[in-house]
Amino acid sequence: MTYVVCSHCGATNRIAEGRDLASGKCGKCGRPLFDGQPANVSAAVLEKQIANSDIPVLVDVWAPWCGPCKVMGPQFEAAAKQAEPKLRMVKLNSDESPALSARLGIRSIPTMILFKEGREVARTSGAMTSNDILAWASK
Repeated sequence: MTYVVCSHCGATNRIAEGRDLASGKCGKCGRPLFDGQPANVSAAVLEKQIANSDIPVLVDVWAPWCGPCKVMGPQFEAAAKQAEPKLRMVKLNSDESPALSARLGIRSIPTMILFKEGREVARTSGAMTSNDILAWASK
């Protein structure tokens, strides 16, 4: 059994072994669990992703006024098309979630944080290309 958190509603879904994760739909909201696009998530949904998902979660912490974030946004989207469903990729707007950003220790943006099994395993700051994002996350 694989547990996957819906990026849209935050519900935890169970996917049976051998089932294709990429074609899974949320049992609560009915939306696809993976659509090749990094979802902009709230602090509450991100915390559920980290705590309840069996899939590693890569978070891009960004802000709409940040120039490097605007450059990296399309690169993060391109990486998501290649990485899902082996890696959940989500975006957290630091302006909309200042308390969580502070708790995560965000000092500069863009910052990417990789979580696995509920804990942080890697962190990097600065804009990257999609290939660099995928290479960094796979280490």
